[in-house]
Amino acid sequence: MAKDTKFKKKQATTKQEIPTASLPDIIFMLLIFFMLTTVLREFDVQVEYTLPEAYMIERIENKRLISYIWVGRDGRVQIDDNIINIDDIRSIMYQKRVEIPNLIVSMRIDRHSEMGIVTDIQQQLREADALRINYSSLHRL
Repeated sequence: MAKDTKFKKKQATTKQEIPTASLPDIIFMLLIFFMLTTVLREFDVQVEYTLPEAYMIERIENKRLISYIWVGRDGRVQIDDNIINIDDIRSIMYQKRVEIPNLIVSMRIDRHSEMGIVTDIQQQLREADALRINYSSLHRL
């Protein structure tokens, strides 16, 4: 009998490779995404503090409107990267309010700080017309 060649299986000659033409575009988009969404820490905190705990907290979404005041265990006060005197808060915060009208002042106060320091800071903020104040705390479950 004659062997029929019509039904002979053909071997594939092409190799299956993963297309990498769009890989640089994907990497570039990921790089841009992470550059835009990453928030770098702006200030070097020089005071030691432990935040108080709270059961109900609310997160502020727009962090660009926030100016931080840290009060340490030893009563030292820091705004931005500078340790300051409490009497200087009024002029610093007034200048910040002129630059950013809807500024939110976030106070990060050590849980063992004296209430007199907090009251003095609140009075300085009142005189600077910085009336939007946030008290930072840790969430307690």
